[in-house]
Amino acid sequence: MSEYNGWTNYATWRINLELFDGVHPFDLLGTNAPPVWDLANALREDAHDLIEYQSTEGLARDYAMAFLDEVDWENIARNMLSNVDEEGETE
Repeated sequence: MSEYNGWTNYATWRINLELFDGVHPFDLLGTNAPPVWDLANALREDAHDLIEYQSTEGLARDYAMAFLDEVDWENIARNMLSNVDEEGETE
């Protein structure tokens, strides 16, 4: 696995950019201090739900789901949480 634009890999960078850029972590969990793993699981579930909702079964959906398996969800979660300052606002 190789790093891409400062992220774990291309899949992680791309999913963060396309699906979660600008999303506040508290919008996903509704809490003040979500643990990284809780946020990572919520991100994974949201992305999987999006693919399942917008795609019919078939090869394209299978490829999309396989792409999501390559994402480092904790990397995205840690980045989101690091962008939150003491007042709970994104920087």
